[in-house]
Order: sequence, then structure tokens, then C-alpha cells
Amino acid sequence: MATTICFIIWAVFITDSVWTRTVRQVYEVHDPEDWTVEDLDCPRECFCPPSFPTALYCENRGLKEIPAIPSRIWYLYLENNLIETIPEKPFENATQLRWINLNKNKITNYGIEKGALSQLKKLLFLFLEDNELEEVPSPLPRSLEQLQLARNKVSRIPQGTFSNLENLTLLDLQHNKLLDNAFQRDTFKGLKNLMQLNMAKNALRNMPPRLPANTMQLFLDNNSIEGIPENYFNVIPKVAFLRLNHNKLSDAGLPSSGFDVSSILDLQLSHNQLTKVPRINAHLQHLHLDHNKIKSK
Repeated sequence: MATTICFIIWAVFITDSVWTRTVRQVYEVHDPEDWTVEDLDCPRECFCPPSFPTALYCENRGLKEIPAIPSRIWYLYLENNLIETIPEKPFENATQLRWINLNKNKITNYGIEKGALSQLKKLLFLFLEDNELEEVPSPLPRSLEQLQLARNKVSRIPQGTFSNLENLTLLDLQHNKLLDNAFQRDTFKGLKNLMQLNMAKNALRNMPPRLPANTMQLFLDNNSIEGIPENYFNVIPKVAFLRLNHNKLSDAGLPSSGFDVSSILDLQLSHNQLTKVPRINAHLQHLHLDHNKIKSK
């Protein structure tokens, strides 16, 4: 019995020692002589994993300000903090940034210093979901490929906001406060490579005008859209996935050709006011019509 107890104590001691050593090795508790560049330039509020030297983890730390970002960082995680502003200074040396996640903070448009984002010439992904933005931020870097602005208070898109974003492929504006008057005929001008546009859960009554020609995925569910203009889809000849669930579409509000568009593969029209099946193309693979007023003859 005594031997067994001694063995258990010894095993616990060894396990604890190994665990402690592993944690220390990972969490920068080294002898100063062994410190690397990554240790020395890592902001004390954040974590710099030795196995991923181009990443900086500063999420869930109650931060109110963005720390100085080292020049080696490509991936920056700042989500779920209390950050209200994006000044230029923390990014002065961050010329290699590709990815910034600032979701779930308290950032306003007034808090974004002009040039703070546009100076990041290699930035590809920008996440600003769940903040306090009232308009799409501008200017943004020309390099940007994905812009995520879901669950803000966006009701305005300043003229020329997207004019230089020719590399943008995904724009997510779902769950904001967009009305029809937020769009001009040239609002989306410049988005030559945009493939996915998400404006679900806004307050639109009409289809947005003059969408980018390369749009393949268009999500407009959970709005109050009543109709679709004649020849609307001629402008977006590549659209393959179209979501219009939870709107106010009626038979009279559809174009004469319905959805007889050869590119459309997935068409979602659930929870509308249709009384008959609209015209569709022969290539359509998925059609969603539940919760309408369609009756079988």
C-alpha cells in the first residue's frame, strides 16, 4: 500500500513538472540569454507563439487600445476587447500584415484615423464585425480581398468607398441598417472581382442597383424586398447562388422571365408571398419555395 502511494505521489510530481516545463517553454519564461527577437518585441498584453512567429494573439484581454504591432506580424487577432479607436501609430512598422481580426469591439467611424488602414499595403482580410460602425470605413487598402462588416449599424456607404478595391472578392454587410437610399448607381463601381455580396438582414425594399458583373453569390434574405426589376440579372450574368428568403416578393413583383437565368444553380425564395412557381432555368439544381402561398391545382 505504501509503495502504491509513493508511486502515485512520484507520478503526480513528474507529470506536474513536465506540464509546468511545457507551459513555461510556450509562455516565454526563458532565461534572458535565450530570448529571441519574437520574445523581445512581443507586446506584453499579447501572446506570441514560438511555433507561429508571424501571428500575434491579443484577443479576450479587455484591451482598450491597440498595442504596437511588430514588423514580422502577418496575422493579428484583437477580437473581443474594448477597443474604440484604430490610430495609425500602432501599425507604423506593421508593413507585412495580411489579416486583422477586430470583431466584437467598440470601434466607431470617428475612432478610425484616416490612413490607419489604407497604409497597410499588403492587407488581405479585415474583420470588423460586431462593432459600432455607422458607415463603411474608408479609405481601405487596395490589396484587400475580404471585408467583413456584419452586425454593425451601417446605414451609409460614402461615395467612392469601393472605387479602388478591385481585388475585393467578398463583402459582408449583413445585419446592418441599410436602406435603399444608401445606394447610388455607382456605389459598387470598382469592385471588378467581387464574387460574394451579403446584404441579408437589412431594411431594403428594392434590389440594390448596378451590382458588380462578377457577382456569383448574392444574399438578400431577411429584407423587405417587394419586387425585382425587368432584366435585373443581365447585369450579373454569373450569379449562381441567389438567396431571397424572408422578403415580400409577390408574383406581380417578378420580371416576366422570372428566374430563367442560365447561371443560377441555387435559388432560395422561401417565406415570401408567391402564389405560383416562377419561371426557372433548366440548369437549376436547388429551388426553395416553402412558406409561400402556392397551392397545387
